[in-house]
Amino acid sequence: MGIETALIGLAAASAVGAGVSLYQGQQQASAQKQAAQQAKDAAAKQADQADQANNRANAKAPDIAAMLTGNQNAAAGGGAGTMLTGPSGVNPTALQLGKNTLLGQ
Repeated sequence: MGIETALIGLAAASAVGAGVSLYQGQQQASAQKQAAQQAKDAAAKQADQADQANNRANAKAPDIAAMLTGNQNAAAGGGAGTMLTGPSGVNPTALQLGKNTLLGQ
């Protein structure tokens, strides 16, 4: 009877040891996943900061001289000139509908 009890105790201890090993393995896997996620987040943050620093270093400025020249060239066409009417504007006789009266009288 003593040998059977010892074997049962040994089996129980093995089962408990296996359970503890399994639990510790799961805890370790969880910690590794968390560490990997933190490393990934840190790398993404560092890449974003590097991109922002690059954008600050290579900031683009507007070409004010080219804008001024373009506005001066557009103004040279006259105030009435548009892309649809041309530089001379609209001919007033083209706006009449054939009658020389007011409001269709």
